[in-house]
Amino acid sequence: MTHPNILILSGHDPSGGAGMQADIEAVAANSGHAASVITALTRQDTRNAYAVQPVDDDFFAACIDTLLDDMSFAAIKTGVLASVGQVEIVARLVDRLAEDLADVPLVVDPVLVAAGGGELAGDPVGRALRARLFARARVITPNADEARRLCDGEPDIDRCGAALVETGCHALITGGDEDGGQGDDDVINRLYAPDGSIQTYRWPRLTGRFHGSGCTLAASLAARLATRQPLPEAVAGAQAYTWRTLQSGFRAGTGQSIPDRWPGRDPERDT
Repeated sequence: MTHPNILILSGHDPSGGAGMQADIEAVAANSGHAASVITALTRQDTRNAYAVQPVDDDFFAACIDTLLDDMSFAAIKTGVLASVGQVEIVARLVDRLAEDLADVPLVVDPVLVAAGGGELAGDPVGRALRARLFARARVITPNADEARRLCDGEPDIDRCGAALVETGCHALITGGDEDGGQGDDDVINRLYAPDGSIQTYRWPRLTGRFHGSGCTLAASLAARLATRQPLPEAVAGAQAYTWRTLQSGFRAGTGQSIPDRWPGRDPERDT
């Protein structure tokens, strides 16, 4: 494959800032090809998410099976999974690929709440993610609020990180929504490993809030793992790419800024 296929399982955001559109753009910008199955329709804009309509579990599973009959995949990335049934379907998918001796890294972005605060998936889905998918994932990418929610409200991020990697996955916990404190206004992301090690990354904090930053990070990470980049290299590269997309972000509506998933492009390139 000239461009590795990445199977994207995430929701549709009508504003184009997050969800499936963000995933497809980020994968393409990182030299991958995104094949996509929608998990949920949402009523959403750049300010918040207001309603979610999950895709029927049986139809969701059938869509995945149809793609598997035709294509092979070098990585899988999940965004919002809108039901416990969808979580179980993805768990069975990963097991099925493993039985075929296919080394397909799974990146789980445990999206539970939109950036504006609207709920996209409830606590039962969060518990199912932790029980069924985290052990099957190469890396999970919660933000700090999601990590705390997945750990029953534990306030200490290091304790959350240690708990989340007990199943054997790595956890990249991002701090973009955390308040800078004690004169330190950098964004601090931390990669927790099952062996207890912690890698810290610092990024200059940018002005404003962004819609789709987590999707961009997780999808670009999946694309890099699909090319068989080692995990530390893929994690560092995906963060650098995402920071550039935020630095060149733009306002498409009256709410949060949207990452420019093609940072540094020449606007006259195709004219």
